[in-house]
Amino acid sequence: MKTTSPKKPLCLLLVALADEYKALLHERFELIDAPTAALRAAAIAQRGAEIELVLSNGATGLRAEEMDAMPRLRLAAAQGAGYENLDVAAAKARGLAVCNGAGTNDSCVADHTLALLLASVRALPQQDRALREGLWRDALPLRPSLNGRRLGVLGLGTIGRKIALRAQAFEMQIGYHNRRPRPDAAADWAYFDSPRALAEWADYLVVAAPGGADTRHIVNAEVLAALGPQGHLVNIARGSLVDTAALAEALAAGRLAGAALDVYESEPRPPEALLGFANVVLTPHIAGWSPEAIRATVELFIANVQALDQGQPLLTPL
Repeated sequence: MKTTSPKKPLCLLLVALADEYKALLHERFELIDAPTAALRAAAIAQRGAEIELVLSNGATGLRAEEMDAMPRLRLAAAQGAGYENLDVAAAKARGLAVCNGAGTNDSCVADHTLALLLASVRALPQQDRALREGLWRDALPLRPSLNGRRLGVLGLGTIGRKIALRAQAFEMQIGYHNRRPRPDAAADWAYFDSPRALAEWADYLVVAAPGGADTRHIVNAEVLAALGPQGHLVNIARGSLVDTAALAEALAAGRLAGAALDVYESEPRPPEALLGFANVVLTPHIAGWSPEAIRATVELFIANVQALDQGQPLLTPL
């Protein structure tokens, strides 16, 4: 007697993935690949009644009205740790399971953060250009070291903590700001009750807090002024946390030594106001991207679906 395989659940994929990672999803789900706004709208309009699973990310999110157009939806997931544009309240009101990719790319982001910090403080792009133009070190200004300097971490979550641990290996002093002190912070990590207080103490400031309305422009002109003309700013969190106009003004006036950014208010467009500064290092939101990290996010999504199917708690619930 001929048997048929059970029908795979329909999964709506709202983020761009390389074929090798999509293949992991194809093994287990019928997949609708919709990484653009037009494809997303068409998929929901045409097959919303069948969709059971959605894999998005923090920037792309998933809106309440889109969930309402998917009556069979069981799980809404963010690929990485961020989920600021995923309407978690609406999902929970409907009784949907919601999860994220917490822990999958923390180490990759922390590694990239230190690379950006070194690139900014040691002026690595400028040094590279200078050498290619025929200049030797005697013609270039001396750059400060990291060791012994004060690193302020704005947002001591799992990523912020890994950044701090890496900075300690560079013999840096660590300070941080959170809504409240972290019990798992090292005893010699100083807690500051505001971003401004942290910036006043720090030589270099790393932004690692979650995105969303509550943290929009948490790094503003006041915080940048507190960081000072020898300070360096690194942002690997969300572009919305830094006031781009204020940052450009501080750089133009010489009130900040440099900045290194992986995220922007204008994403995916580059930050036009910052492109003319030689002391700004820019990368295209890739801090959490590595083959290992991307595979881990996909595998975690699959594991969360399996847990849901088996009536078990999700591994990374929101």
